[in-house]
Amino acid sequence: MKTVGIIGGLGPETTSEFYLDIVFSCYKKIKEARPGIIISSVPLPYKIEEDLIMKNKGAERYIPFLINEAKRLEKACADFIVMPCNSLHVFIEEIRDSVEIPILSIIEETVKFIKRNKYKKVGIVSTSATIQNKLYETAFERNDITYVTPDELQQAKMGKFILNLVLGQQKNRDREELIQIINDFEKHKVDCVALACTDLQLLIPKHPTLNIFDTMKIFADATVEEILR
Repeated sequence: MKTVGIIGGLGPETTSEFYLDIVFSCYKKIKEARPGIIISSVPLPYKIEEDLIMKNKGAERYIPFLINEAKRLEKACADFIVMPCNSLHVFIEEIRDSVEIPILSIIEETVKFIKRNKYKKVGIVSTSATIQNKLYETAFERNDITYVTPDELQQAKMGKFILNLVLGQQKNRDREELIQIINDFEKHKVDCVALACTDLQLLIPKHPTLNIFDTMKIFADATVEEILR
């Protein structure tokens, strides 16, 4: 089995969920040994994190932190690296250039999932940084996948409850607002909704008619495949 290095700590609950998903999914597939997992928690100041989530400002301040953690994981003998955070993938090429080992992309794995399941039109809910940097939009356009994103007011609301989740606060009001945003996608005739922020799965949104998929679960499954490859 390969050893995976996780750049974590940005939303500790999400990193914990991701870790546990990998452990139990590996156990279901092969019961010979536990997977090798190394977690490097990024010592990121909260102010930098808040500026990116709420205002999409100061993104460049992340880069030295992330590159440093990637190099530490490489030195610790990880075979490949993952980042269970959509927004941080705006820096994936800089991080890939800083190390010799592969780095899996949550964006690329989500595109594979959508094409495999033959979805045609996707509603995207994510941080302002992910939307404004067009991480999914660009990847979808390259692969002929149609998409819809929230309006500015909805995006501003979403930024607030994503920040709450990062700070460990899960509020019923936030869950209700997220479901309202998802409801609004129905008029655009989407056939699925992507939770393109790995913290959003903590709100456990459900919808009677739309398929909602969690990009973090897709990424965890891809990570397990790579560990066992």
